[in-house]
Amino acid sequence: MLFNSLQFLIFYPIITVLYFLLPFKVRWILLLAGSFYFYMAWKPEYIILILITTFVAYSTAIKMGQTDDKNKRKVYLCISLIVNLGILIVFKYANFLNDSFRTLFTWFNIPYNVPGFNLILPIGISFYTFQTLSYSIDVYKGNIKPEKNYGMLALYVTFFPQLVAGPIERADRLLPQFYEEKKFDYDRVTNGLKIMAWGFFKKVVVADRLGVAVSTIYNNPTKHNSIQFILATIFFAFQIYCDFSGYSDIAIGSAKVMGFRLMENFRRPYFSKSIGEFWRRWHISLSTWFKDYLYIPLGGNRVGKLRHYFNLFVTFLVSGLWHGANWTFVLWGALHGIYSIFGRMLAPLRIRLVAVTRLDKFSFLHKALQVALTFSMVSFGWIFFRANSINDALYIVKHLFSDLGKVTDFTYLINSISAMGLTKFQFLVAIGGVALIETVHLLERKESIWDRLSRKPVLVRWTAYSLLLTVTFWLAFSENKVFIYFQF
Repeated sequence: MLFNSLQFLIFYPIITVLYFLLPFKVRWILLLAGSFYFYMAWKPEYIILILITTFVAYSTAIKMGQTDDKNKRKVYLCISLIVNLGILIVFKYANFLNDSFRTLFTWFNIPYNVPGFNLILPIGISFYTFQTLSYSIDVYKGNIKPEKNYGMLALYVTFFPQLVAGPIERADRLLPQFYEEKKFDYDRVTNGLKIMAWGFFKKVVVADRLGVAVSTIYNNPTKHNSIQFILATIFFAFQIYCDFSGYSDIAIGSAKVMGFRLMENFRRPYFSKSIGEFWRRWHISLSTWFKDYLYIPLGGNRVGKLRHYFNLFVTFLVSGLWHGANWTFVLWGALHGIYSIFGRMLAPLRIRLVAVTRLDKFSFLHKALQVALTFSMVSFGWIFFRANSINDALYIVKHLFSDLGKVTDFTYLINSISAMGLTKFQFLVAIGGVALIETVHLLERKESIWDRLSRKPVLVRWTAYSLLLTVTFWLAFSENKVFIYFQF
């Protein structure tokens, strides 16, 4: 079920109203049934995978809780990891591995006749798999106790606001909340609805429009020029942000209405002054997951310099592969790994350069240059993330600046923009939407926009809320576009 669908706009109010009307003891059953329905609205039979994943995590955790023998606990952990990662690999990476082997064998003129697998990628499989993995690992480490109620653990795995695209919650944060009685609170409910409205605006007004221009260029790169490549790449940077952070806002807001606290997933990422800072602000639930369950177990930065760089690179490489079964994602992850390694290697030189040029005396200019450089590096990486193939990505990179000299030709520039699939009105709406979102981010440096508005007179507040709703409904893109991260 899509958040941006009529089906959800009917489903969500019904679930929410029933949640507050029913006795506390049976509310979790309503949420579990609603979450199952939410997922099964896409493809009913794939709920079996979630049930298997949950049962394996549940049963192995119970076994780990019944013994102090470290070796036995490790065996149960391995069973959980193997089964759950095995399901993920089969459904998400089987054809990718098969095609990669076919290409490799072809290079060496070796016959390879293994056919492709007719599998449909279950939406959200990477997200709910990572939630079950973190649960199993935390039980093994003794950070949390095993959940004895199978239904509650199933609710933790399938909780519908964040089921298919996160935030990736931890059991120690989310599970206890299901045991807390939530009372109706007007301020909390209205705050949640405001966050949801902002998420819908990002998605249906901005992201979906930008997506038209991005698809026009990236789906047929040989027909377009460098001006269009640059614009489409910048558009994609904001498309994926508005799309994914929009989903996160709707998830966080819809959970908040019912009294549940989901973790913040984005924190003004395009104002980052370094790649490291970017990853502390972008998809925070995934970044912290990889930090806690891969980077630190590998040794983190408490090892020698070369091993530290190796740990960084492997973490980003795996992160790239997590995003999709395509070599473009692997290259994207590798590129960010290289960014991070060189960022650390060149830190002393950067500090010396700033000192020599006294750039730090001009604080605003210094920060602006850092933000611009970081955004440029991140946007360059998005080329590999968005391209349909490595060949397409390399073609775009090769021609990124090939005819940039023509940018001074006003007619050429207008014609290039006009050929990107958007009408003038749609183009202006998309640009205006991005400008509004980044303006809000500037205002949110110290506190949220909702806290700022809460201190304004009632007429100002309700005018702002009414404008947001009106603009969202009036300018909502005509097609229900799937959220980008559903494919992961």
